[in-house]
Amino acid sequence: MKTLRPSSEVRSYLTGLQDRIISTVAMVDGGQFLIDPWKKPAGEMLQGDGITQILEDGAVFERAGCGFSHVRGPRLPPSATQHRPELAGAPFEAMGVSLVFHPRNPYVPTVHMNVRMIAATPAGGPAVCWFGGGMDLTPYYGFEEDAVHFHSTCRKALDPFGVDKYPRFKRWCDEYFYLRHRNEQRGVGGVFFDDFSELGYEGSFAMMRSVGDAFLDAYLPIVDRRRDIDYGERERSFQLYRRGRYVEFNLVWDRGTHFGLQSGGRSESILLSMPPLVSWSYNRQSLPSTPEERLYREFLVRRDWV
Repeated sequence: MKTLRPSSEVRSYLTGLQDRIISTVAMVDGGQFLIDPWKKPAGEMLQGDGITQILEDGAVFERAGCGFSHVRGPRLPPSATQHRPELAGAPFEAMGVSLVFHPRNPYVPTVHMNVRMIAATPAGGPAVCWFGGGMDLTPYYGFEEDAVHFHSTCRKALDPFGVDKYPRFKRWCDEYFYLRHRNEQRGVGGVFFDDFSELGYEGSFAMMRSVGDAFLDAYLPIVDRRRDIDYGERERSFQLYRRGRYVEFNLVWDRGTHFGLQSGGRSESILLSMPPLVSWSYNRQSLPSTPEERLYREFLVRRDWV
């Protein structure tokens, strides 16, 4: 790892990415995002600022949240040092863009994307930085062409940095977005990487940018294909039930949520990923040969999509 460079170029990229995504999604939905800039009060352990942008009750998206944050703290939280024990207790800087879009139509999948940089300065040593991110797709009703398109776009974004990157990060995504307590995948996956610095600062930052820049191409064609499909109470009920799995993962297993809460982050922004409506049913079972059962059998499994 190289000594950390000034973070202004990373911040500039991330705020620009947020603006590009939000302006495009606002045109797709026709609604208006609430823009909520924030700054941590003086005296709090965690310092920094950010911009939360959120659309609620839109025509296409029931809730679409996209947040930028840039924070500094006196010591890395446990969620960030479980794989880097030598950095335990080091002061840190973290910045990133994270989004989750929950569609209104059950035939449109939920999507998550995150790109970030974390830097730490261990006692007696130089500052080090690493990058993380990825995107993943969580359908309620499975369509093979959607999964293939999403994964193909991810692979195209990563191939310039080594043909090993997509299969490696695809497998990492499958392993990460997995509800261990239910022995169930969260969705059809995508790509995920963390603690990444092996291409050096320039190369690792460029790879992160490529993933972030690919998001709209990966997701919006799927939205356009599915947004006007007719649905009824059956599909809506299943969508709300499956959203419960999303909540379970984010609160129980997600390292990003744990990092934000453990480091004293802004709860309202950290939890913007939560869906507006959700339901749980005891031991709900889908009937054989139904679209709902097909989701479990063909899509919530680890597959090679491309």
